[in-house]
Amino acid sequence: MKKLLNTVYVTTEGAALRKEGETLLAEVDGAEKTRVPLHMLSSIVVFGAVLVTPALIATCAERGITLAFMGRNGRFQARVEGPVSGNVLLRREQYRRADTAEDIVRSIVMGKIANQRAVIRRAQRDYGSEMEPPAQAALQVATDRMAQILRRVQLSGANVDEMRGFEGEAATLYFAVFDSLIRSPDAELHWTSRSRRPPLDAMNALLSFLYTLLTHDCRSACEAVGLDPAVGFLHRDRPGRPSLALDLMEELRAPLADRLALSLVNRRQLRAADFQKMEGGAVLLSDDARRTVLTAWQERKREERQHPFLQEKAPFGLVPYLQAQLLARHLRGDIDAYPPWFWN
Repeated sequence: MKKLLNTVYVTTEGAALRKEGETLLAEVDGAEKTRVPLHMLSSIVVFGAVLVTPALIATCAERGITLAFMGRNGRFQARVEGPVSGNVLLRREQYRRADTAEDIVRSIVMGKIANQRAVIRRAQRDYGSEMEPPAQAALQVATDRMAQILRRVQLSGANVDEMRGFEGEAATLYFAVFDSLIRSPDAELHWTSRSRRPPLDAMNALLSFLYTLLTHDCRSACEAVGLDPAVGFLHRDRPGRPSLALDLMEELRAPLADRLALSLVNRRQLRAADFQKMEGGAVLLSDDARRTVLTAWQERKREERQHPFLQEKAPFGLVPYLQAQLLARHLRGDIDAYPPWFWN
């Protein structure tokens, strides 16, 4: 159980939450784990099989404390709240700002580029000395140019379309050197270019699978705080597309999904034999490989990192929820700007 931003996150399956006096009491196997005064809470988010007593649900509804229920894998299931809710005001502001979103898009793009650059710099630190000189030079050129793009995003008065251009330019640089970050002996696992719908090689299949998992988490995070996952700022609206979830995902792709993909391949937990090529050319993970990735994904989400804005440690798995909550607070006017999540 973790309390951040006046929200309690319960990730221990089998836990029980109940009201005792004026406090929220959390128990596991009948033993008290923690208690939090109810007046300090704005929401409770539970993952998986967690018991919430009817008395606590009624009290939360009366006091405007939102209860959000997620599946074991983080997929949004339901949200319980009382009759008085600010969600309509939050969503109206979200829709209004979608047409003038330069400040929010700037934060998202800065977070994405900085985190992509951090992934390259981590590789330079970890095994740059073992690379061939041309690869070393290419990585340095990429990080230098990405630093220049970051400054242009931060200091220029660019509009949303121009910032989409900056984001695309940085992504091109990042994926141009991505193969240098792969240390697998299997030629089939090396990188050529990004392909999707369907992925045409093993690394694209792995990245697409991880991006799908991350999208589900970001969509659930939007739902949990009352935002409309379909109305984004960086991504244009399109029927059936969770544009806001994709926005939140952008700054988290490199540190959560890309780094995990590289770890699985470089540590040889996944090999070429773990991928299957279908008749139409699509490449897919085998069932056993998918289980390996899912296990690693859950382990990755339990790792804790210092949140750069909150200055508190939080598990990777809660970062989408924290970012969605910070975005909601910005839209409500509680904080001046949306703070991106920077990985280091």
